Amino acid sequence: MSMDAHDKPAENPSRRRFMRDTTLATAAAAAGAAGLGAVMSQTAQAAPMLGGGGWLPVPKAKGPRVVVVGGGTAGLTLAKYLKKENPKLDVLLLEKRSQYQSCFCSNLWYPDVVNMEYLANYSYLDAANTDGYIYYNCTVTGVDRDAKRLYTNMGQVMYDFLAITPGIDYDFTRFGIPADDYETQFAIRQKFPGGWIQPTEQVAVRNKIQGFAGGTFVVTVPTGNYRCLPSPYERACVVAGWMKKTGVKGKVLLIDPNPDIIIKAKGFHEAFDQLYKDIIEYRPSSTIRGVDPWKKIIKTETDDIKFDDATLYPGVQGAYIIQQMGLVKPDSTQREANIDPYHYNIIGDPYVYVSGDSRWMPYSKSGNTAMTEAKYVAKVIASRVKDKEAKIPWESPNTLCYSMVDLQPNKAIYVDAYYDPKTFGFTNVKEDDTRSVANAAAYLAWGKGLYTEMFT
Repeated sequence: MSMDAHDKPAENPSRRRFMRDTTLATAAAAAGAAGLGAVMSQTAQAAPMLGGGGWLPVPKAKGPRVVVVGGGTAGLTLAKYLKKENPKLDVLLLEKRSQYQSCFCSNLWYPDVVNMEYLANYSYLDAANTDGYIYYNCTVTGVDRDAKRLYTNMGQVMYDFLAITPGIDYDFTRFGIPADDYETQFAIRQKFPGGWIQPTEQVAVRNKIQGFAGGTFVVTVPTGNYRCLPSPYERACVVAGWMKKTGVKGKVLLIDPNPDIIIKAKGFHEAFDQLYKDIIEYRPSSTIRGVDPWKKIIKTETDDIKFDDATLYPGVQGAYIIQQMGLVKPDSTQREANIDPYHYNIIGDPYVYVSGDSRWMPYSKSGNTAMTEAKYVAKVIASRVKDKEAKIPWESPNTLCYSMVDLQPNKAIYVDAYYDPKTFGFTNVKEDDTRSVANAAAYLAWGKGLYTEMFT
């Protein structure tokens, strides 16, 4: 059974070894937080960085305790479905944000297709009360996997099973910026945010788009696998559609390292050519090798591009906490978690799981993918609470993704796909590249459906 503030365990050798690792782990964590992307040894344990002395003030566990770290799509869904799979589980959701705000559908807020209430009128407290788990607002700072003890800035807590759903962080080295060039990284974050992690980025992106007075507005497509594959192409349409609707003169320059649009290509090309021929300039096979955020210059392999404003999406890596905890897959170029691809537990540890956008499998890093995946991971964990060796049939996540391409009136396209169990590539793909009002309505209903699933 789980322990809490009333069941403090005696000190043990693994705990003493863990404390000896403090210097290494804290240094690695600081490096990751600064953007170095440092990766700890897979055998190291992350040390508590803040608030590790006391105990998290939560109720005593009334059953096997599953701690879920991260309250995004994967975490909220996982917490809910763990209780559905086994109501006797004591599920504790830890989230560093005090208020939820969605990344998926955020491109729709920028041109006023939806309002802020659509994205953010949701309560962690309501979700926890409705679905019977515990929510606590705190920041996780470390873990001792030997002792099954998690550290937060508000105290420590014991777990029987741990599920980490932390999302992503940016990787500015994919813009050709040195890992230790903090000044440039900071300037890009502050001046030209990508809009795919923090709510404050989304506010800044909206202000940029609605306040754009003309000239060249740059949108970038990242290299590698990144959150919401069609999002840069949709954003180009959104910016161009807003300019067209409001009469702003200028162009949207879409810089893509890929030789062609990587998803829903037909639908996006038709939108570019038929709706925004004089506004969107699509530049494929263009890899960014540097950014000067002060002079507003992007350097590619062939030329220097001067711009007036931008949202710069550099590419992503697994969330820093994955690095800080020493959970990175050794050959992952994006520093994602070292998990069993069919059961999601950390290799060699049947008690710790990673789900959502920090997984290494090349699934789309999207809301629908994370939600359907989390429902399956809940089944895995619930089964392993009873038997840690339990094997259940693998279930593919589902990637259902809409993209708004026209604002007069609203029209969208979509793709619906599953994954092959051997290659993890798309299979059973359904795609509608014909932009339509019906697809736009389905887009809004789909987003509302995901929020309803998580919160009510």
